[in-house]
Amino acid sequence: MTKKNITTPVTRDALGALKAGDEILLSGVIYTARDAAHKRLSDMITTGKRIPLDLKNAVIYYAGPTPPRPGRAIGSCGPTTSSRMDAFTPALLKLGLRAMIGKGDRSTEVRRAIRKNASIYFLATGGIGALLSTKIISAKAVLFKELGPEAVYRLEVRDFPLIVGIDSKGRDIYDKARRKKR
Repeated sequence: MTKKNITTPVTRDALGALKAGDEILLSGVIYTARDAAHKRLSDMITTGKRIPLDLKNAVIYYAGPTPPRPGRAIGSCGPTTSSRMDAFTPALLKLGLRAMIGKGDRSTEVRRAIRKNASIYFLATGGIGALLSTKIISAKAVLFKELGPEAVYRLEVRDFPLIVGIDSKGRDIYDKARRKKR
């Protein structure tokens, strides 16, 4: 299977051509955000504060990087379990967030929000954070720096390998497994 090259910022048109199960190589700017950062972003939305991060057509990677080794942009940077961000995801999608990267299945509510907002959910392979870090060219904490590894980092990535977990039409690679359970 040929991998498709996608560059950020990602648009509805670029994502509309992708189908669940497609393999892609992502290049450009993405942002990390885990539980603590999502909670803070959610609180800002709830209280009507402006989020100091432009989410329009942006990609959030559910990851908490480790400190870099000498000569490297970042340490290990593997995906975390995405379902922990499910409570916060629909509100971020409404603000223009176009794609998320993580591991694991998403809730029914998130799958509906992905389809409604023509967004996408990419899967990164868990357990290979050291290898994925070699695809990160630069890393800089840009928001909530006091959270350390849970701060929001701006990453520049090149040929970051991903699989489309849920496409913009709501097709989901986990559907077959869910049907088997029934």
